[in-house]
Amino acid sequence: MKTLKLAAAGALALSAATIASPAQAEDLTLCWAAWDPANALVELSKEFEAQSGHKMSFEFVPWPNFADRILNELNSGGKLCDLLIGDSQWIGGGAENGHYVKLNDFFDKEGISMSDFADATVYAYSTWPKGTPNYYALPAMGDANGWFYRKDWFARDDIRAAFKEKTGRELGEPKTQKELLEIAQFFQGREIDGQTVYGAAIFTERGSEGITMGVTGALYPWGFKYENTPGKYDMEGAVNSPEAVEALEFYKELYKTATPPGYTNAYMGESLDAFKSGQVAMAMNWFAFFPGLYADPNTGGEKIDFFVNPPQNVEGSTLGGQGISVVSYSDKKDAALEYIKWFAQPDVQAKWWGLGGYSAHNSVLNDPKFPESAPFAGDFLLAMQNVKDFWQEPAYAELLLAMQKRLHDYIVADQGTAQEALDLLVKDWTEIFQDEGKL
Repeated sequence: MKTLKLAAAGALALSAATIASPAQAEDLTLCWAAWDPANALVELSKEFEAQSGHKMSFEFVPWPNFADRILNELNSGGKLCDLLIGDSQWIGGGAENGHYVKLNDFFDKEGISMSDFADATVYAYSTWPKGTPNYYALPAMGDANGWFYRKDWFARDDIRAAFKEKTGRELGEPKTQKELLEIAQFFQGREIDGQTVYGAAIFTERGSEGITMGVTGALYPWGFKYENTPGKYDMEGAVNSPEAVEALEFYKELYKTATPPGYTNAYMGESLDAFKSGQVAMAMNWFAFFPGLYADPNTGGEKIDFFVNPPQNVEGSTLGGQGISVVSYSDKKDAALEYIKWFAQPDVQAKWWGLGGYSAHNSVLNDPKFPESAPFAGDFLLAMQNVKDFWQEPAYAELLLAMQKRLHDYIVADQGTAQEALDLLVKDWTEIFQDEGKL
């Protein structure tokens, strides 16, 4: 994974005054990761093609290769992507290194208001510096890490009786992280319909971002903070706080006592496979996959249900999702901006949700019928109210790889203690921010 800071052309200034009337018919290429929502976007975009005369092509890269492939493309000033749905963590580098067109003038000219989108998504997917009214993307795909479980197993009288005998309480969706661990441990090694099953499928992958995205699902509910003072990079006592240590120890216990055997390098695909094959009672994954899970003929429908990441000391979910940006190196920026304008329309956003995408538009999310529009819609709303994201700094890739190593070494490889892992992470991150001139 290469950091966005490798190649910087300087910030690109694009004034709306230079944006002419609708562009002549162009062939546009939109780049994103290869997953179910991307297929939904292909279907949705047929309407744009019909209305605009532009032809849409798509470059979808498998998630394990997505960052390397696309960041290298940006760093080289490549013209493959006219539009990019890039990860939230890329926004800082995309802005500072001139990879993304700043959209403020265009939004003003076209009457596109960021107040029409959920605050958390605007903050995370669009702004740089964070929280300022400087926009480099339109919120495109809301997402968070959530949970799903075998509703049919949880409802069985024999399983419910055994759980109550063991724990003294009724089996149901966990209300805390510690209840989640207790349920996962209860199912671990249990025989159901002649098959040995396991407690939970979680993220442990080291190569890209997997274990960090999983562990933050515990860190945030324990109250983890990246800094004591936002924007000051004062990490000592925040990153390695007693609460963070406890959360990290919790995640290691969950991994060691309640996951399938050999589950040492697992991320999105492995979690989905473990659940769909009937191996686990519960699994974590991104809400983006929930429509497909519900539709699965073997473990979906009445056999599955969903819950938001449980709290411990506070509510907290790991943010996923992306914004859509115009790539500054494109020769077709006018046509790309037409696509942004089209995609921002409330009726298009409603269709996006209906096809399996996750709209961030308030007209969709605030519709009184939205919570009942899908079995996971209400949980999605709850999750997005308390999401937290990883560093969005231009050096995010270096920061991420450091966390990946420290977490995997402790949780999977049994090296050192949780306190030592987080102390070393503070040291790693301090060195990176010193190199960046921010400390």
